[in-house]
Amino acid sequence: MKSWWRKTPTPAAAPVAANDAAPAMGSERALRLLEWTVIRRLDGLLQGDYRTLMRGTGLDLADLREYQLHDDVRHIDWNVTARLQSPHVRVFTEDREMSAWFVLDLSRSVDFGSGTRAKREISTSFVAVLARLLTRHGNRVGALVYGNDLEAVIPPRTGRRHVLHLLHSMARRGDSDKAPAQKGMTRLADLLKSAATLMPRRSTVFVVSDFLSEPGWEKPLGQLVQRHDVLAVRLFDPLELELPDLGLVPLRDAETGEQLWVDTHDSGFRKRFARIAAEREALLRSALARAGVDALELSTEDDLVEAIVRFADLRKRRVRAGAAGIKAVAA
Repeated sequence: MKSWWRKTPTPAAAPVAANDAAPAMGSERALRLLEWTVIRRLDGLLQGDYRTLMRGTGLDLADLREYQLHDDVRHIDWNVTARLQSPHVRVFTEDREMSAWFVLDLSRSVDFGSGTRAKREISTSFVAVLARLLTRHGNRVGALVYGNDLEAVIPPRTGRRHVLHLLHSMARRGDSDKAPAQKGMTRLADLLKSAATLMPRRSTVFVVSDFLSEPGWEKPLGQLVQRHDVLAVRLFDPLELELPDLGLVPLRDAETGEQLWVDTHDSGFRKRFARIAAEREALLRSALARAGVDALELSTEDDLVEAIVRFADLRKRRVRAGAAGIKAVAA
């Protein structure tokens, strides 16, 4: 389903200095605000367990134990398994310095927002919060920025200045006066293939996208999962799922530029729109589940703190439930 919405006028952009000082100052203010509001709340709610969202790769062998659901099969010790006649895995001490990559879909469809915030703003806030939480603990974060194609590769580094650089790169892509016009629909498959090539070490990968893309991204995502711990951060707006009765309105596809008039007063049209949206939702969730990817769904109406904590709790419960299931079967 294409991403359609009503075209609304935007205020004139403020003058920007040649050295891009204005966007940089905006990124600084935005990050400072998030540090005082969102990040402080998360510090208390997660109780310092930031690694809930990031799993270490491990360096030193610490122990051997029986295989449990969600264990990496590459860690199975086949000699011990053959001797004891049950699968055993090597347990490693976690590497405290981990790397995270943000695979960022900043195509035109993320500019949409039916309320006070657009999907792009939710994306920026999420990246700022997670990048700052991780770099404060000495971890490195990098990013791949996609617009028309792969437009920027930001190597993993640590520190607050690096987070500001990442946010500044996102802001530049969001500046319609500087970003090139988009040609055709998003090709998320190309971005995921680039990610697999450009990430040499096993990392935690956050794929931040609305997943409004040309078909064919499922296979590259599955290939990325084979090497990395991948989390899908799906951006959406409630208006993309169900249309209200607004009468006759002009709708435009931001990615292709196609425009048409639709009569939202027609209940049959609204039902067809909702049905197609529901079918697409089911297909998307099924594709992510088949790839073995946890999904964090972020609505433009969500509270970011509550969404991140809810997602962290979900990951904890999944691991605990898997371990309990294995023990029950063994008993």
